[in-house]
Amino acid sequence: MHNQAVIRHIVGWLKDYAGKARAKGFIVGVSGGIDSAVVSTLAARTGLPVLLLEMPIRQQPDQVSRAQAHITDLQQRFTNVSGMSVDLTPTFDTFATSVEVDEHAFPNKQLALANARSRLRMLTLYYYGQLHGLLVTGTGNKIEDFGVGFFTKYGDGGVDISPIADLTKTQVYELAKELEIIESIQQAVPTDGLWDTERTDEEQMGANYPELEWAMSVYETHQPEDFSGREREILEIYTRLHRAMQHKVQPIPVCKIPETLLG
Repeated sequence: MHNQAVIRHIVGWLKDYAGKARAKGFIVGVSGGIDSAVVSTLAARTGLPVLLLEMPIRQQPDQVSRAQAHITDLQQRFTNVSGMSVDLTPTFDTFATSVEVDEHAFPNKQLALANARSRLRMLTLYYYGQLHGLLVTGTGNKIEDFGVGFFTKYGDGGVDISPIADLTKTQVYELAKELEIIESIQQAVPTDGLWDTERTDEEQMGANYPELEWAMSVYETHQPEDFSGREREILEIYTRLHRAMQHKVQPIPVCKIPETLLG
């Protein structure tokens, strides 16, 4: 990949889109992870106003420290970048208490709460985005957004623009190095930060990103039965996740009423 050319292309695309949308700039939710760090740095390079918003919800201390360190780093490097932190833990705690149910009766409770965290952050991003006339800028990569659906519908999937959604996770790491993202973020194990206990992306999906990128590359031309061992297992994982995610990427189904019923 021609890293500098890709960087220039994305930065130009962001700037052009903001101009056409008559937006002042961009707002990016910063998590302490590689994707949000790369996206926010690309946005900063446009020269337009960029607001970095950290939104901890019962967050692990290392995630908070990385997010804050990244905000500080970008503010020192770019005069058009501002940052703020909104602690959403009290709001989320109130919500969780208000909707409390018996977990034995509802085994999906923790997953529902994890998705609620993401949706609360989306609401907050749009609130501050509208206040400042900024575009909510997505941080999903190609594997997450179009491969395995590792995002929350109407949560981190609810954005105005997606600048890195055509890049694999491996390519995002390449750009991170080129963009001189702080080392602690480059070395951090990927996690979505939506659980009270640390759960890495690999633990949740059952495969790491390079494995899933391989599966994505062969999915259209091969079946799991064409492989053996770990390769077969990876393609089975990818196939299951890819099929399950279709409701996230397909248009909302609309019930079409026959003309004969409308006349």
